[in-house]
Amino acid sequence: MVQGRCSAMAATVLLCCLLLHFEVAQSASFTVGGRGGWTFNAAAWPKGKRFKAGDTLVFNYNPSIHNVVAVNRAGYKSCKAPKGAKVFKSGKDQIKLKKGQNFFICNYIGHCQAGMKIAVTAA
Repeated sequence: MVQGRCSAMAATVLLCCLLLHFEVAQSASFTVGGRGGWTFNAAAWPKGKRFKAGDTLVFNYNPSIHNVVAVNRAGYKSCKAPKGAKVFKSGKDQIKLKKGQNFFICNYIGHCQAGMKIAVTAA
């Protein structure tokens, strides 16, 4: 009876590991802006790419002159971060996409207006 429980527990652990591996294997990582990183005129970067919930966006930039702010649609359109918006400033930020629309801007003065913003829709 004990051997049966151990076998069942081992099978359950193995199944959980396989499911976790499958989930991780299905996620992708995208470097925003490609080799140039997170910079001006980034708004067109998502075009032609397919994103899924759980994918990771990697924002590489100089943190002394840029940042990344997760905003809503209004913040994206107006280039203004709403109160309570999450600000990233490490220069090597990794942000997981949620299902639906995801919006990001640089809120340093004039940067968003110069195209340092992206809108990504994750299936």
